Amino acid sequence: MSNVQELASMIDHTILHPQLTDKDLEIGCQVAAKYNVASVCVKPFAVDQAKKLLAGTAVKVGCVVGFPGGISSIDVKVYETVQAIKDGAQEIDMVINIGKAMQKDWAYLKEEIKALADACHERGASLKVIFETDYITEEASIVKLCQICTEVEADYVKTSTGFGFVKGDDGRFSYEGATDQVLKLMKASVGPNVKIKASGGIRSLKRLLEVKEIGCHRAGATATIDMLEEAMAQLAD
Repeated sequence: MSNVQELASMIDHTILHPQLTDKDLEIGCQVAAKYNVASVCVKPFAVDQAKKLLAGTAVKVGCVVGFPGGISSIDVKVYETVQAIKDGAQEIDMVINIGKAMQKDWAYLKEEIKALADACHERGASLKVIFETDYITEEASIVKLCQICTEVEADYVKTSTGFGFVKGDDGRFSYEGATDQVLKLMKASVGPNVKIKASGGIRSLKRLLEVKEIGCHRAGATATIDMLEEAMAQLAD
């Protein structure tokens, strides 16, 4: 098994639920610092707070944009991106316009993703592009989005927000998140400079190791403590 720090360096510790308070943010940043994860992923208003809480650590601050529905205009998403970077974000996790992807308006999506990639790269930040693959299920559409992200030089493609619940005909909601099938398709469809982030359902050490084996460089998670404590216990045996 990989060493614990190698696994920690994959994790974006997410602090995104709407009900989380400033105290929860503080606790989350303490967890991120203790385990030396790759980053925290926080809500836009919390970027400055997270930056201060993580001062003196190697943990990066990431921020979501257009989250979770992806419904803002391109200009608003760019504004949100620039403001987050000004506040201290080093990584941006954007949600694409899901409706435009459903109708295969690739010109719009190329314009949108490029606008945010340019805004990030001009300011020294990286961009992760969230497809929401519980909604965007057609393989051809996932492939096309990967090709667009490669062309406009996004840094990562990412499966899910963690909030993309699908309502079935029976009225019940379901959620899959980062499946092996989708992750392998993304890996096969991006260029060599685009990395993969698994998000949605990464709740155990076993699952973290599985997505690592597929070729993911990052994983969004809230179960950081459980996963890394289990890894430490296994390595100590």
